[in-house]
Amino acid sequence: MRNFRIATYNIHKGRGMDGRVRIERILRVLREVEADIVTLQEVINHPERSREEHQACYLADQLGYFYSVGETRKHGDAVYGNVTLSRWGFEAARHIDLSVTGREPRGALRTDIRVGQEILHVFNVHLGTAIRERRTQARLIDEHLLKAMDVPGHRIVMGDFNDWTHGLVTKTLSREFHLTDLAAHLPRTRAYPALLPLMHLDHIYLDHELKIERARFHRNRLSLVASDHLPLVAEVAFRIRQ
Repeated sequence: MRNFRIATYNIHKGRGMDGRVRIERILRVLREVEADIVTLQEVINHPERSREEHQACYLADQLGYFYSVGETRKHGDAVYGNVTLSRWGFEAARHIDLSVTGREPRGALRTDIRVGQEILHVFNVHLGTAIRERRTQARLIDEHLLKAMDVPGHRIVMGDFNDWTHGLVTKTLSREFHLTDLAAHLPRTRAYPALLPLMHLDHIYLDHELKIERARFHRNRLSLVASDHLPLVAEVAFRIRQ
């Protein structure tokens, strides 16, 4: 396989713009997106309640995908954090702590996924809302994502970066990766909040041997109400090696 589809989506705990928690709406959006690999942020997983309330398990079961949870904190009796869904199984998965003292716990979920003969290292990231917090997280990203010695395959870093100021996080990742060619593929990059987009929070960064062929925010009546974010979707291809 030389082409595949990826998406990143902050689902806001399944709470839509109407204030109601309806995880089935998120499922319907994901079915429309039809991505092979999806990174989700703000996912709640209650282990002892209905299947819909373990959101990761529910979405994976309904889609027929594998899933991995990167717990950042507890939310009552639930596990809260990042979730990666994949059409293909995970060869490895681990949580990377990106928390800053005094701020809400944050993290990145790394999953290693084999696509044909290639290995993808997918980093599902959700960063903090404060500028100083993200400066510290930029250094953690440099250490744990960019300079990690056990990453022999292709890296994809995507998620909700909360970096609307294009600060140190954006500069650090842009130096290492190709920033998504969003300007070349999208009529506008601002997509948050979904109903009245003012900021660009969701990003995708690709290793040098990967390229984006098309990218879009999945915007329709359903996605505009399902969460305060829109899914960012990209068609990715492996570059032909000379």
